[in-house]
This record gives sequence, structure tokens and C-alpha cells, in this order.
Amino acid sequence: MPGICLRRPNRRTPRLHYNGWFAKWQTAREDMIRIAGLTKRVPTSEGELTILEDVSLGIDAGESVAIVGASGSGKSTLLGLMAGLDTATSGEIWLDGCKLSAMDEEQRASLRARTVGFVFQTFQLLPSLTALENVMLPIELKGDPGAGAKARDLLDRVGLSQRGHHYPNQLSGGEQQRIAIARAFATRASVLFADEPTGNLDTATGGKVVDVLFALNREFGTTLVLVTHDERLARECGRIVKLVAGRIASEESGESADA
Repeated sequence: MPGICLRRPNRRTPRLHYNGWFAKWQTAREDMIRIAGLTKRVPTSEGELTILEDVSLGIDAGESVAIVGASGSGKSTLLGLMAGLDTATSGEIWLDGCKLSAMDEEQRASLRARTVGFVFQTFQLLPSLTALENVMLPIELKGDPGAGAKARDLLDRVGLSQRGHHYPNQLSGGEQQRIAIARAFATRASVLFADEPTGNLDTATGGKVVDVLFALNREFGTTLVLVTHDERLARECGRIVKLVAGRIASEESGESADA
């Protein structure tokens, strides 16, 4: 697939290396996500509805970015497009150097498996698996060895080493979200997408989940992109991008910008 995956140069003169069909720009600090002129429209009974209009954005490797805005501003749609879960009407997205519009669904799924982790508002744990098995699953699907040991280590890091044998319905909401965070980091993904990760939690529990999320993010150096209405969570990020009616209205630094 020549021409599909190419890391874009950023800040320093790059060297281009080829590994089969994958070409990567080697730079000191690179774009993990690059969006150019992105528009998303959908048909409705009342005519075409524009959800996103001419959105352009760059997110560096290792950066943490919060996407905020009122309900209906296009936040979750933008997150899904960046992850390759949906396709744009026009414009381009590069994820880890790969041009998503040039890939079919199978190729996008393969890219997500290699590159992306997810944390959802509704946890999305498999009810028939224990907490330990939920964390082990992506490691096993990737074919990496030592899934059990890696999953137990992650459970310990999120403070749930004693809950590994419990099923999701035996865990509190906060515990389920910490399990989901451990699962998201299990394959050492390059980028983590989080959609309202504290949306179903009370303030105190949400605060604990935020602490776990950012502690692991700092440790693994993952690129973090999250959608949230939680002001505290947004401020933890290095940058805050506000959407209004499908357009970027403002960008500002968060509390971790100089960290």
C-alpha cells in the first residue's frame, strides 16, 4: 500500500525509512494525528446536516488534548473520525502517518489494532469475562506473549489487583472504568481515544479515574485525545480545543502544557 502511510515532517529535517509498505518519517517530535479541512455531513429527512465544517488540527506524539463543547457540537463525531471508525465527507486525516481516506475498512481496523486504545463512557467490558480476562484480551488478540502477567501488572497499577477474578457486574462503576483504562493501555497503544471517560461517574469516583488515566498516560508517553464535559479532566490536558457548531472556536493551554 505505497503512499498510504507516510509520517509528515514536523519541526526537523526528516529521514525517510521504509519497512515494506509502511514509510515513516523519523523526527524528534512528530504528528500523531493531522487533520486538514475535515467536513462531515449526513442526510436527514429535512435535508443535509453539517456536523463538522472545515476542521484542521495537529496533535503531536505524546501530547494530551481535550476536545470540549456543548452537546451536538461534533466532539464525538470528530473522535470517531480520528480513530477511523467513520469516514469524512471531505478533508483528510492522517493517523500515525497513515492517510485514512486511502484505506479500506480492513486496513483501518488493522491500523487501530496496532495503534489505538479506547476508553468509553459506558466502559464496554465483556460481561462473560473476568476483570483480568478483559485486560488480557487485547494482548492475546495482538499475539503478544505473557498476557496474564502483563494484565496482572496493569490491574495492580490501577489499584485493582484483588479484583481480577470478579466479573463486571460485581464491580462498581469506578472499578469498571479503571479496568477499561487498564485494558486500553494493555497493548501499549500509540494513541488513546477517550469519550467522556468520567461521564457515568460521580465527582469523587471520577476524580480517582482521572488520576489513574493521567498517571498511566505519563508513564507510557501515550498520545491522549479525549472528549469531555468535565472541566477538571479537560484542564489536566496540555491543550484544550473547543468546538462550536462543528467548527474549532478556540484553543488554549491546559495545566499540563509545561509539564
